[in-house]
Amino acid sequence: MSAAENTNQTPSYPTSLGTSTTEEISLMGQSLSEDLMGKVGFAELAFWMTATRRPTPGELRTFEAVLVALADHGFTPTAIAARLTYLSAPESIQGAIAAGLLGGGSRFLGVTEDTGRFLHQVLEADDGERSTDADFDSLAREAITRARAAKQIVPGLGHPVHKQGDPRTPRLIQIAEEGGTRGEHLRLFEAMGRVSEEVLGKKLPLNGAGVCGAALADLGLPVDFLRGFALLARTAGLLGQIAEERRNPIANDIYMHVDRNATFVPLTPDDSKEN
Repeated sequence: MSAAENTNQTPSYPTSLGTSTTEEISLMGQSLSEDLMGKVGFAELAFWMTATRRPTPGELRTFEAVLVALADHGFTPTAIAARLTYLSAPESIQGAIAAGLLGGGSRFLGVTEDTGRFLHQVLEADDGERSTDADFDSLAREAITRARAAKQIVPGLGHPVHKQGDPRTPRLIQIAEEGGTRGEHLRLFEAMGRVSEEVLGKKLPLNGAGVCGAALADLGLPVDFLRGFALLARTAGLLGQIAEERRNPIANDIYMHVDRNATFVPLTPDDSKEN
């Protein structure tokens, strides 16, 4: 094809998501106004758009429970970052929400994806029979032992606050069981909770972010994409944090408390060497 012919050809940008004309907006081949609005919930739409299929009732209930479980956990660094950013730029709510979301990493929120990925890799690498709790206990024991030998953190184990047990964990497992979505990822995660003390020498609770990752993986969602759902959930929580900051501000108190209690400490020769 010549350059002239190529320039006359109308470009095409294929999508299976949203398109619009002067008269209509469509989403996934459905009329947004007639087929979706008022008929499809937000969580179902989010699942549908990412998984490219509509969830079953059981899947939707588990998915919604995960979003609720991850929406807010008090004054975490993500919430504090959002509030302080709103203090600095109250005209930029998008900046405040973005600041909170940027903190979704390996210690907060990112654990959801890290756990789902870890469980999936263990299951993918295993070619043995898995049907009983004993089978999953054996697999979990091997996985934790390998991770410990490699000095790697086992995601989903332990919580800085809920040291005796995260209340979200048994509840989400129950919901998944009731909805028929409790699969191999959750069963392996439960097994990790049963054998962790034996391998690590101390009892560590299964945390809520980890159980959410296991539950999402059992829904067939891509394990390298799970952090996106954690961020989706936390967006709602950050919106609530900022709304409360508007009603009952505390960000300035946090700022002033840190600023007024900052203490100068001169660098030592050792500090300079580390840099």
